[in-house]
Amino acid sequence: MIPRRKHNASSGSLPGQDDKHASNDYILADGGRREGWRAAIRRRLRCNRKTLQKRLPIIAWMPFYDGPKAVGDLIAGVTVGLTVIPQSLAYANIAGVPAQYGLYGSFLGCFIYIVLGGCRAVPAGPTAIASLLTWQVAGGVVEKAILLNFLTGLIELLMGVLGLGFLINFVSGPVSSGFTSAVALMIATSQVKDLFAIPVAGSTFLQQWISVFRNIRDASLWDPVLGFSCIALLLSLRKVGMIQLGKTRVGGPSTHQKVITKCLWLLGTCRNAIVVVTTGVLGYWFVATRGSSPVRLMGHIPSGVPLPSLPPLSYVRPDNTTAGFVDMVAEMGSGLLVIPLIVLLEDIAICKAFSDGRTIDATQELIAQGVCNMGNSFMQAYPGGGSLARSVVANGSGVKTTFGGFYTGVMVILALQFFTQYFEYIPKAALAGVIISAILFMVEYDVVRPMWRAKKLDLVPGVGTFVLCLTLPIEVGILIGVVVNIVFILYHAARPKFSVELLRTDAGREYLMITPDRCLMFPSVDYVRKLVTKCAAGADVPVVLECTHIYSADYTAAKSIEQLTADFHARRQPLYFYNVKPSVCSIFEAVAKPEHFTVFYEDEELDRLLAADERLRPSKPPPPPPQVA
Repeated sequence: MIPRRKHNASSGSLPGQDDKHASNDYILADGGRREGWRAAIRRRLRCNRKTLQKRLPIIAWMPFYDGPKAVGDLIAGVTVGLTVIPQSLAYANIAGVPAQYGLYGSFLGCFIYIVLGGCRAVPAGPTAIASLLTWQVAGGVVEKAILLNFLTGLIELLMGVLGLGFLINFVSGPVSSGFTSAVALMIATSQVKDLFAIPVAGSTFLQQWISVFRNIRDASLWDPVLGFSCIALLLSLRKVGMIQLGKTRVGGPSTHQKVITKCLWLLGTCRNAIVVVTTGVLGYWFVATRGSSPVRLMGHIPSGVPLPSLPPLSYVRPDNTTAGFVDMVAEMGSGLLVIPLIVLLEDIAICKAFSDGRTIDATQELIAQGVCNMGNSFMQAYPGGGSLARSVVANGSGVKTTFGGFYTGVMVILALQFFTQYFEYIPKAALAGVIISAILFMVEYDVVRPMWRAKKLDLVPGVGTFVLCLTLPIEVGILIGVVVNIVFILYHAARPKFSVELLRTDAGREYLMITPDRCLMFPSVDYVRKLVTKCAAGADVPVVLECTHIYSADYTAAKSIEQLTADFHARRQPLYFYNVKPSVCSIFEAVAKPEHFTVFYEDEELDRLLAADERLRPSKPPPPPPQVA
């Protein structure tokens, strides 16, 4: 018994009831093309209250700002400030620039993000990933790093104005995990030189480790002792900060337990500041009592907040030749495009983690980070963005709004103005320990097992990006990873899946129902045409192509449908199209004008079409030849 399938007319659109959404989308799209790019820009620049609140988020939350929120922001801002100061000094070392440049990028961006930022837990400033990319692109040249910051911010701002935040969707989870894990190992490797007090050369992971093994015999004794001791202390304090007394106690923890738990959390949160201050005091004691230190120290750091100045447009190379603006941009290469995307990727990941269920506006984050980086470049800073480590601290400290960044910025300014003279006694091995202890938790090894269980093919772009970023320059590795992922997407789009069923109509006529599961675009049309022809060749019955899932088409698809209908007509096999969207149907009719293109929307229509189709009628036998008398 052949199963009978009853078409549900409500699942598609009746001829008289056009698919309003599809039709309107088609008309709007067509109208947009007629209006041109000037009208699109005018629509984007049109300002109303809702748009103003969207582009200046401070307007939305400031009227409701009260005392409890102010106290939460104050505590969080000060706590983050204690974290960002030692981190900024360490991140500057990753970027290959003097330590003070890390602090230069840690205050103005916080102030700007208060007005433009959309996530309460994002203190803008230097990050580990941005610092490593800066070193890869600028090569430790301060002038190039500052100009790179300005150009990065400008590109981010332009991408935001043009609404290009959707580009972040092309960086999939596996590619992001592979990139982040590779960067974590690269950052840890970049700190080996300070941990062992040896020179390390090379720009890739393999080159640096080859250099490490060549020079390891020249390592100092006390630098690695201090560095590994700091790492052990930092990891221990991190565990201490996670202790929660009385969690399993009936009725909840007591007041004393809550106070002790909060003190332990504060101890773990401020672990970086504790280690840096303690080792700094130790370094000062060695210099004051013995005249020198057995470990390498930071050295002199200029005090004071830098005066605003334009980003440099030239610099002098080591061979005493001058590189102009064009030369500097050419030397930066693809890093100009990679850094904005990576900064946005990291920022969006943080916003999603602390959004409290709200939708994240990637375009607004592009604008906010772009303005922050451009502003920081006038303060001689290198590129930065949102830091996950600082965001975790801010969220755990009870931050309520982006105004928490104000107190963080003020603390950085105070440190620059009054305390830089003490920073020169901080051991470099201690800062290396701070970075390594934080980077250890950026390696996303825990995603491998879920990807293996869910879809093993996702491991290809993930592992590929990881390996490429370790063996090639990082920006090349991430670009290749994204391209490989896009190729996978295109291949998936070019090979739609089909369901094939032999059914009967109400009148008992047999027909073959072929249902593709996605739209018809140029990568898939040849495959669809061949597969439909192959399925229909083995069945001498009419064929119905179910088009419910075909919500869009293009010129190539229209021409292919024209050829497909002609092929079926040539062999006298009826081909009908069921439930075609009006927008798709109009494309087929406008572009290809297929002669035998027949569409129906109701089950009863199919019986009428089959009954009226001359191709299903037996052909008349030829007349007998005349008899010769």
